[in-house]
Amino acid sequence: MTETDNRLLITAKDEDTGKRLDAFIGEKSCEVSRSFAAKLIEDGQVTVNSSPQVSKKYKIASGDEIEVVLPEPESCEAEAEDIPLDIVYEDDDVLVVNKPRGMVVHPAPGNYTGTLVNALMYHCGDNLSAINGVLRPGIVHRIDKDTSGLLAVAKSDRAHESLSEQLSAHTVTRRYTALVYNNLKEDEGTVDAPIGRDPSDRFKRAVTERNGKRAVTHWRVLERFGTFTLIEARLETGRTHQIRVHMSYIKHPLVGDPLYGPKKQPFSISGQLLHAGVLGFNHPADGRYMEFKADLPEEFSKVLEELRRKYGEGKS
Repeated sequence: MTETDNRLLITAKDEDTGKRLDAFIGEKSCEVSRSFAAKLIEDGQVTVNSSPQVSKKYKIASGDEIEVVLPEPESCEAEAEDIPLDIVYEDDDVLVVNKPRGMVVHPAPGNYTGTLVNALMYHCGDNLSAINGVLRPGIVHRIDKDTSGLLAVAKSDRAHESLSEQLSAHTVTRRYTALVYNNLKEDEGTVDAPIGRDPSDRFKRAVTERNGKRAVTHWRVLERFGTFTLIEARLETGRTHQIRVHMSYIKHPLVGDPLYGPKKQPFSISGQLLHAGVLGFNHPADGRYMEFKADLPEEFSKVLEELRRKYGEGKS
């Protein structure tokens, strides 16, 4: 292997035959982890025998010439801010936080302050995984601004890689509570429909075969309130806006959803009533399964109280 400025040039040997491309790069370079290699491959920054059209699952052959283009160091525009955090669990590897409604997870153009990352930088200092870059330190997965609930944060690169692999293998438990429009006739069901960018609105996602990726959401009814239904949704995959898109697709959009639901809202709320209430994963250090729960936020609970006063205790 040779390194020139921001490039790695690697020639595969006989003993490398059959290795996955992302794992091979991570093994050969002390600068690039397997997770970061997978991201570089996805971004077209890795070529095999001069071809960028490769998958992270590509199997190495003896004599393959691999070139990795490393990105220039990012300038960090996010700063540590003393923002209170509702920390559910923390150790040297992982932190589980209960994110409030209205908080953005990580900085983005036009929104560099007040995010979960700003708060994590203050709380953790330099003890956050660096795999996702300086604007998303420690962030392994995300939930939308107006979705509340549990997120796992990686404090070490080892933890980041482990959690990322568990997410890819669909072994992380992620259960959400949501209030949707209309009465779901069945008690439970599954939506298996690909999600990609909405061709007519760049801010939205849609169920689409064109550039869509497989997305699976399992749901079950918790309570029924006339024209509203309280459900639990379990993610098998984790696409952007997945629950919001899937429930809208089957004609049961989330109450309060400004993108995928009715424009006129029946309650005085800001954003969709969606809460990531249960999160479970195997600890990156010792493999033990850990599961965490977070109660519904006050705004969500008040809407349910109003519905129960009107309809009585909802029937599942």
